[in-house]
This record gives sequence, structure tokens and C-alpha cells, in this order.
Amino acid sequence: MTSAVRREHPDGRPRPYAASVTKNGVVYACGQVPVAADGSVPAAIGDQVRLVFDNLERVLEPTGASLATLLKVTVYLADLDEFDDYNEAYLRRLSGLPLPPRTTVQVARFRGEKRIELEALASTD
Repeated sequence: MTSAVRREHPDGRPRPYAASVTKNGVVYACGQVPVAADGSVPAAIGDQVRLVFDNLERVLEPTGASLATLLKVTVYLADLDEFDDYNEAYLRRLSGLPLPPRTTVQVARFRGEKRIELEALASTD
């Protein structure tokens, strides 16, 4: 039996879930949203994508995983009409890294000004 290692959120704020769980060398990261440490949300979708990846890196780092070890990414967008701008920022952020399989879907709504959420699986190997 393999045990799971749970990671708390890097910002230390209490949440009713773990920032990630690692089992059998796979990190299951919770959904990352474009909220900065000060609570602000950038207006442009490209800046939201950048911040989502910044937040994901903070969750992956203590597990030994990184953007280079992503296994699968699922992205939820508020508006698929922003796909091209989102995709450009996504590819810029992962430039030079192996691109993981990805699913992108439109969702009905987010709270506040958020227009994207990203969840990921990564390897610690």
C-alpha cells in the first residue's frame, strides 16, 4: 500500500483541501486560479495564464515535480473566444519544455474576475 503525501498551500491560508497529493510518484495538484498573493486578479487572459503557472510552480516545487514533468493539464476557460490569446500565453510559458496532453473546456462561470482555472498532474520522477 502506498501512502499519499499531502501538501498545504504555499501561501499558508487555510483551505478545506490540500494543494496537492502525491501518490506513486504522481502529483495531483488542485486547480490553480489567477489570484496573486495580495488577492488581485490580472485583467488580461495572458497575465492570468502566467499567474496560474506561477501558482502551479509554487505547489509543485516542494514535491520535486516541475512544469517540465507535467503529465496532463486540464484548463477551464470562461470564454473559448479567448482561446488564441490563452494558447499563445500557454505555449510561451511552456516554451522549451515537453508539452503535456491537454484538455481545454469552457465553463459557465467563475467567481470574481477569474477567467481561467488549471489543474495538473505531474511526475516526481
